[in-house]
Amino acid sequence: MEFGRLITAMVTPFDADGQIDWPTTGRLIDYLIEEQQSDSLVVSGTTGESPTLSDEEKLELFRFAVKHANGRCKIIAGTGSNNTAHSIHLTKDAEAAGVDGILLVAPYYNRPSQEGLYQHFKAVAEAASLPIMLYNVEGRTGVNLSVHTTLRLAEIDNIVATKDCANTDQLTQIISGAPAGFKVYSGEDSFTLPALSVGAYGIVSVASHVIGAEMKQLITAYVDGNVQEAAKLNGECHPIFKGLFACPHPVPNPVAVKYALGLKGFSVGGVRLPLVTVTEAEATFLRNLIV
Repeated sequence: MEFGRLITAMVTPFDADGQIDWPTTGRLIDYLIEEQQSDSLVVSGTTGESPTLSDEEKLELFRFAVKHANGRCKIIAGTGSNNTAHSIHLTKDAEAAGVDGILLVAPYYNRPSQEGLYQHFKAVAEAASLPIMLYNVEGRTGVNLSVHTTLRLAEIDNIVATKDCANTDQLTQIISGAPAGFKVYSGEDSFTLPALSVGAYGIVSVASHVIGAEMKQLITAYVDGNVQEAAKLNGECHPIFKGLFACPHPVPNPVAVKYALGLKGFSVGGVRLPLVTVTEAEATFLRNLIV
C-alpha cells in the first residue's frame, strides 16, 4: 500500500452546535486533495479530535470519507486507544467501512512497558488485514515507542510504516534498522526537511491544511535532488510549522489550525470541550502569521 509522501491529519469540522458538519467535511476533503495536494488523509486522528468523537461518529466519518474521496486519495482511519480490545473492535469496523489503512497511536496515560506496547500493536495487527501505521508521540502519550520495539513491530507483515514525533536520532536508527519497504514518516511539521535528510519517506502533517501545496513542493524538490530549493522552501514554511503550535505560547492541537483555516476563508467551526478556541492574543498572532 502506498500512502504517498504528504499525509494530512484532517481536522473534523463542527457546526454551531458542535456536531459534525457533513457538507463542510466534504468540501474540506476536496480542498485537501485538490488545493493542498494531500496524498492521504488521516480521519479521526487526534488532530480530528478523536478523544471527543463517539465510535458511531468515527465510523460515519470513515464511511463518508471513503465515499467522498472516491479513490482520489487514501483514507487512513485513526483507531488507536489505550484499550487494546477497543482498538481491535474499532479497527475491524473501520476495515468494514472501506478505509485503506489504519493509524494506531501508542496507548496513552496507562504508560505500558515496551513489551506491553509490542503486544498491544501485535494484537491489533493480527486482528486486521489492512496496512497499519504506528504512531509514536511521547509528548501526548507519556511513553516513547522505542527503536527496538518499532523494529520488532516492523517485522509484522501488515505493519508497514510509522509516524514518529521523536528527534532525528531516533528516526535515523529506525530507518537504518527497518526491513525493506517499511516507511518512516515524521509527525512533526518542523522536522519535514531534517527527517527527509536522514531517509524518512514523508510527513503526516497538520500545517498541510494551510500550506500543503508548499510542503509538497518542498518534498518534491528534496526528492529530486534540489536541496537548496528545498531548504529555501523550508525556511518559508518554518514560521507556520512552529506558529500553529505556539501562538505565541503552546496551544493544544487542533485549536490553532482550525482558526487558521478560517483565516484562509475555509471555516471548519470550533473545537469540542475540553478544548477551547483561541484567545484574542492568539488570534492576533495567527492573523499576522497567516493573512
